[in-house]
Amino acid sequence: MNVSLSAPAASPSPGKANVLVVDDVAENLVAMRALLQRDDVEVLCAGSGTEALELLLANEVAVALLDVHMPEMDGFSLAELMRGASRSREVPIIFLTASPSDPRRAFKGYEAGAVDFLHKPVEPQVIAGKVKVFVELFQQRRLLRERADTLERALQLNETMMAVLTHDLRTPLSAMLVCAEKLAMQLPDDARVQRTLAHLENSGWRMARMVEQLLDFSRIRSGGLHLQPQPLELGDLLAGAAGEMRRAHPDARIGLQVSGPLPLTGDPDRLAQVVANLVGNAVLHGSGGQVEVAAAAAGTDGVLLRVSNPGRIDDALMPRLFEPFKGSFRSSHGLGLGLFIAQQFVLAHGGRLDAVNRDEQVHFEVWLPSVAGRG
Repeated sequence: MNVSLSAPAASPSPGKANVLVVDDVAENLVAMRALLQRDDVEVLCAGSGTEALELLLANEVAVALLDVHMPEMDGFSLAELMRGASRSREVPIIFLTASPSDPRRAFKGYEAGAVDFLHKPVEPQVIAGKVKVFVELFQQRRLLRERADTLERALQLNETMMAVLTHDLRTPLSAMLVCAEKLAMQLPDDARVQRTLAHLENSGWRMARMVEQLLDFSRIRSGGLHLQPQPLELGDLLAGAAGEMRRAHPDARIGLQVSGPLPLTGDPDRLAQVVANLVGNAVLHGSGGQVEVAAAAAGTDGVLLRVSNPGRIDDALMPRLFEPFKGSFRSSHGLGLGLFIAQQFVLAHGGRLDAVNRDEQVHFEVWLPSVAGRG
């Protein structure tokens, strides 16, 4: 006789863990419920395999205790169906049987996905202890999942706030830079005044670059980074980027060597930013030494760009070199996003960006395919 002691659609109280007991003998279900029910455990009872499947559709289960011998659908068949459904695939299964010990049947049970195979009559302390272990594991997993979900929601909120904030900061920054430029032309040619305005303008541009980096970081994280590829000459792009870096760093020594014409199809703005980030990083960490920018063909389907500066990257830092926000924040060094953004832009083009220590120099090497996205 099939007897159900709980409705299939019933849901436990919040925070409780479900234990599924499947047995076609009503007295066994009553005994299991009396043994296993606790304040933090809800025992779901099913008198048949079909009823058990209905309960599994409506409830998350910490562990399932299945009687092997049942009419219509035995415990082995139910276990196979459970393993075939994504919702119940990972549920631990304990088989219960009144049959004499048979290694072949036990093997069949483990083959069906059982974590244990017990013979009736089972000591109450034994079954209660085993169920307790699986309930505690289930509760720990659920707690970790809830914490992960909370952290993910907080991260998404922070990224949304950062994107909105950085977007809105661009307008007042642009106004500040325009005003600084006009004041520099209109105010008396006083050295102290001009130094103050130059400091204001340089700080404004540094802040503008940080804002753009934060916007790029948000686009990358949200999957909103889109390329606008077009035919370009890498040599011309490098010359323009190197010129801008020389104006931004008048005391830096930046050399440029381009071997032959290097036609590409790529996003010129993103590639120019890659060069600016790599050269800026080289100027910052090159201790005033010569920064070399070189480009040449790499086979028939790509080009190789190399930015070098004197020095060495610490071996402990090398594995984390392209991580965002690495190291401690120093406003003069930026946000720690430049290398991360450069790598993501190169990857978006189907290329590679690597860093190596060689010949007492640091080399950042970029391989780009001739056509963006082909690599």
